[in-house]
Amino acid sequence: MGDVLAGIHATWEFDTDSVLIRFERGLRTPKLFQSLRERRIPYAALSSVTLTPGKRGTVVLRAVPRAGADPLVEAASGQLKEGCDPYRLVLPAEREGLAEHCAQELRALLDPAYDEPADRFLVAAPEAPMHFKAYDGRASFDGERISFRWSWTGASSAKWKAGDQTFRVSELAGIVWRSPEALDGYLRLIPRTAAPLDPRAGGSLGDPLGPGCRTDADGVPVADAPGESPAARAADQDPAAVLFGLGYGPVHESLPFAAAVLESVRRTQPAPAAAPALVSAGRRDPADIAERIHHLGELHRAGLVTDAEYSAKKAQLLAEL
Repeated sequence: MGDVLAGIHATWEFDTDSVLIRFERGLRTPKLFQSLRERRIPYAALSSVTLTPGKRGTVVLRAVPRAGADPLVEAASGQLKEGCDPYRLVLPAEREGLAEHCAQELRALLDPAYDEPADRFLVAAPEAPMHFKAYDGRASFDGERISFRWSWTGASSAKWKAGDQTFRVSELAGIVWRSPEALDGYLRLIPRTAAPLDPRAGGSLGDPLGPGCRTDADGVPVADAPGESPAARAADQDPAAVLFGLGYGPVHESLPFAAAVLESVRRTQPAPAAAPALVSAGRRDPADIAERIHHLGELHRAGLVTDAEYSAKKAQLLAEL
């Protein structure tokens, strides 16, 4: 295409097969954008493009990524605020004509399978090494190992007893990121062989919701709202998780971290190989079915199971009730 769109906080440079998004580093630019600096988005990673009126004499060009195409979007799982959406470009209204031209060009370049989930990540994740300070410790990732070093002022006695933790990417099934901008935020690693914790601790490594969680109309466990506490209590006791808090684990540090780990996990254990272990045939006991659907949901939120796979397997399990 060869076009360039300079907007507020970012500039989009269109190439033959991708768009390069360069984020500004000004004081008013969201810190997440400054942390990302620039991202190359292949057109094959997009599902649609929209152009809508914005606020105070602006227009908004937004490229919508395909499900499963971007590890950052998969890790965020819908928790990013509109102003921190890296696929959203705000432009002065006088550039609407050029923006509409670029939107039309982009639509013509979408992959024929644009409405289907991607079978692999198409957008590069932030590069390791990475680290950030959580409320109860420090988290670091060198590309192969994730390490948690507990803080003597914030870590629970359960974590101190467990000691500092190191996890190899090959040992993990996924990762769960709950935004620090919501109450009870945390980052949790999901080991492939998750041994249950004492139920009195509030949950297990493979069950971040804890006991007594809510269920949907089908009786399937669902996640607590951000302000509810069972998940936070479990994360507080879980040596595979670090807690966020005011000033700890900010979005611009912890989300790129989560995306980098998720991409490494996906690359090490592709979804088709990981999913069957959690959805294989078993007892027809309703509690067993609900547990397996819950674990399937964890893989889905971690980006290891596509939307289509999740829906199909959930329907299959519900049919066994």
